[in-house]
Amino acid sequence: MLKLDKIWFNGKLISWDKAQVHILTHALHYGSGVFEGIRCYDTGRGGAVFRLADHVKRLFYSAECLGIKIPFSPNVLKKAVLATIKTNHLNECYIRPIVFCGLGTVGLDISHSPIYAAIIVWPWETYLSGKDISAFVSKFKRLSPKALPIDAKINGYYVNSIMAAAEAKKKRADEAILLDDNGFVAEGPGENIFTVKNGKLYTPAKGFILPGITRDSIMKIAEGLNIKVVEKRISQEELNNSDEMFFTGTAVEVCPITRLNGRKIGDGKPGKITQSVKNKYDKIVRGGDNSYKKWLTYV
Repeated sequence: MLKLDKIWFNGKLISWDKAQVHILTHALHYGSGVFEGIRCYDTGRGGAVFRLADHVKRLFYSAECLGIKIPFSPNVLKKAVLATIKTNHLNECYIRPIVFCGLGTVGLDISHSPIYAAIIVWPWETYLSGKDISAFVSKFKRLSPKALPIDAKINGYYVNSIMAAAEAKKKRADEAILLDDNGFVAEGPGENIFTVKNGKLYTPAKGFILPGITRDSIMKIAEGLNIKVVEKRISQEELNNSDEMFFTGTAVEVCPITRLNGRKIGDGKPGKITQSVKNKYDKIVRGGDNSYKKWLTYV
């Protein structure tokens, strides 16, 4: 069972067992919260948090979209992340900042709900084990930008992801791929997606996706490796005819996809461009490339 020493909760480091909320917490009933997934990596010179400022900035953006005013400044939350890692004596971990509506009124109006903020850290291996995986195109569509701000990371959105991921497992695939409401490729349940064709790297354009921070990192890394990156609407036919494919995200990092809907992608092995950007990413997050040192915040 997962258990560490301390959790940061509403401005204080408290014991793991005392981090509790009421059963009528608004977010539990309606998904009224926002969160981030961040990683801290062991660099050999101590732990370093990857793109901390960018994650905190998006947390505040997501909260604004939901109408939540976070009762702490970005600097306070950044310092709290580092303090929580340090007090739990971790050099490498996953970090989950979460801000949510607490016990107020039971209805949908959140204006009378207290706002809680917490930061939890724990050791967590790469999601999907970091191996090359199989994917399946889901019957469930990605949430529509006509219905809600699609570029916010809001708790309730992830019911969509849960259903798509469960469907993939039933199809004996490791992960799902969701299409947007026009039938173009959007993303995975918790990942962005990249494809490779004729030496070029493609990824779905903004507008129907959560534009991930790892996604942005990979685009910058690819450009530094002189790999052309194209943001565009990707059809199912283009997806099926890809030479290479991979997911990106804080939890999954860079994860090669070698089978799609039961068929091999390329030769069924992680491709050259996938391996190049993955190797570079792995080096950067562990402090092995000073060209990207601005992305690291040391604990």
